[in-house]
Amino acid sequence: MTEDTRAAGPQTLGIDPALLEILACPDTHHTALTVDVEASELVCPTCSRAFPVRDGIPVLLLDEARQRPA
Repeated sequence: MTEDTRAAGPQTLGIDPALLEILACPDTHHTALTVDVEASELVCPTCSRAFPVRDGIPVLLLDEARQRPA
């Protein structure tokens, strides 16, 4: 674990907070993503897709996303 990862803390799933500010849904609307700490996912509030975060790395592939209930 790097110092930057430790500084990010559990509320960011190990992702640098500056990176979280610019991450957006890869679908055409490019809505900013929110963090779901319990599910270890980044969530798009527009299309309800949930993108997994694995070892502090967001997987922003539409094929890897799951559809959350509306």
